[in-house]
Amino acid sequence: MENAFQVDLRGVVDLLSRHLYSSPRVYLRELLQNGADAITARRALDPAAPARVRIEVSPGTIGVHDSGIGLTEDEVHTLLATIGRSSKRDELGFARHEFLGQFGIGLLSGFLVADEIQVETRSARGGQAVGWTGRDDGTYRVEPATREETGTTVTLRVRPGADEWVSEATVTDLARLYGSLLPIEVTVNGRRTTEPALPWAKADESPAERRHRLLEYGRQTFGFTPFDVLDLDVPGAGLTGVAFILPAGAGPGVRAAHRVYLKRMLLTERAEGLLPEWAFFARCVVDAGELRPTASREALYEDDLLEHVREQLGRQVRDWLVRLAETDPAALRGFLRLHALGVKALALHDDDLLRLVDGWLEYETSDGPMTLAQFRTRHPRGRFTTSVEEFRQLSAVCQAQGVALVNGGYVYDGDILRGLARLDARIEPLDPAELTTRLAPVDPAAELAARPFLAAAARALEPLGCEAVLRDYDPASLPALYVTSRAADQAAELRQAREEADELWADVLGALERTAERPRLVLNHRNPLVRRLAGLDPELAATAVEALYGMALLHGHHPLRPADTAALNRSFLGLLDWAVK
Repeated sequence: MENAFQVDLRGVVDLLSRHLYSSPRVYLRELLQNGADAITARRALDPAAPARVRIEVSPGTIGVHDSGIGLTEDEVHTLLATIGRSSKRDELGFARHEFLGQFGIGLLSGFLVADEIQVETRSARGGQAVGWTGRDDGTYRVEPATREETGTTVTLRVRPGADEWVSEATVTDLARLYGSLLPIEVTVNGRRTTEPALPWAKADESPAERRHRLLEYGRQTFGFTPFDVLDLDVPGAGLTGVAFILPAGAGPGVRAAHRVYLKRMLLTERAEGLLPEWAFFARCVVDAGELRPTASREALYEDDLLEHVREQLGRQVRDWLVRLAETDPAALRGFLRLHALGVKALALHDDDLLRLVDGWLEYETSDGPMTLAQFRTRHPRGRFTTSVEEFRQLSAVCQAQGVALVNGGYVYDGDILRGLARLDARIEPLDPAELTTRLAPVDPAAELAARPFLAAAARALEPLGCEAVLRDYDPASLPALYVTSRAADQAAELRQAREEADELWADVLGALERTAERPRLVLNHRNPLVRRLAGLDPELAATAVEALYGMALLHGHHPLRPADTAALNRSFLGLLDWAVK
């Protein structure tokens, strides 16, 4: 035996209000949507039919009158009394794209603010006018009505406690919010709330006047005066609109809030995912004819068409950047000062934007700020570091040795500098071990005299996995330089793994470690302190070398292992003990 589901309407309304819709205010959007779709259906039969939605607000009630196609008595029974069934579907049940509504639950949203809904309707296809009254307890009645003109009137009897949502001021604001761009006349108590044309539509005005008008529209919409504005157009999705560039820097973690209209009805003020993630510096207002909404009509449905739109809009923002470089270099520099991070993210995968970064974006170098193109021209054999700490530690030393450096330690910079190879504009990364070979050797006589000191330094650094070398280099104010390499870093990881492994694996890793390269503490013979240390008692000299080792680690922002911390503490206490004797 087959049975029909029994629906608890109060439960359905509670589900809508708590889990589908974000706020009761959407009731007016749904009523506007139904009216707009009814007008669309009537104009398909009669293009000259009137296109009006009249909203009348009075204490305790709100009435929405439309000049749409209306419903017959059979349609009233079929559509208004069946949850989830929509008149806006074809014979196979698919939503028809010319209508705003798709899910057959729009009228139910009226129960978010009312305990009774009355509908009076007369169909353009003939027949008598019909009245339908539904209550939030799930009951309804159908009876003849006296309406003479074609169309539909929906009247809500406001429930106690919902008055704030149906006051004249609130209804006017909601009508402007959701329906200001609808291509029909919408009035609230006689005051029109719709605009005659889309704000970004071409008008009889100069480009400068249009730009000024759009910038003002962006200020009113988003609350900031945009840096620039650009047109958006994706014909495959029936999408047009504008993007406004933020006038101040914004991090990539900030969620972009775009304003999206579907067939000129507001979908949401906080749409996400409309632009690629790298374009976090833009805010859009768009109207689309073919994108799909979610059931709540408060977000876009993620599908292949939305992915195509995202790709096309990203390409248009990218083309705007390229045009800016060609037509207004000063504006481009201003933009890059604000939004360099987004451009860098795009440049990782786009050669044209990589050329823009190469030629226009300034980087920190050992010679001061300059573009990468300028850096390559001045220093054909320049290098870049992969961390900010390494740049700060080695910049002065490298400059003294004739090696120019670019700081590639910030987000995306290292990948961009490596990506320059795609443009045949390579800048090689710096291997700190290479720097050691550029530092001048010490005079042979001085090195011979310093052998006892170097032997003491070697004994002090041996437990720390580091070697001591003596060189003669600038700046003379720097007593020691901790220099590692990729191979030495791998050896350090190997040593740490051996310390944490069991006995068998510790022996295996220990055999590998004995052949591995080690980092170096490069002592500067030009530094007066180092020359004085060379003449000290070997035990005291070893303690001083431990102190220099710890200082060099801290100066280079290298991580301190427990053994490094212990050596630093030991050297401090040792030198303090020696000082007070």
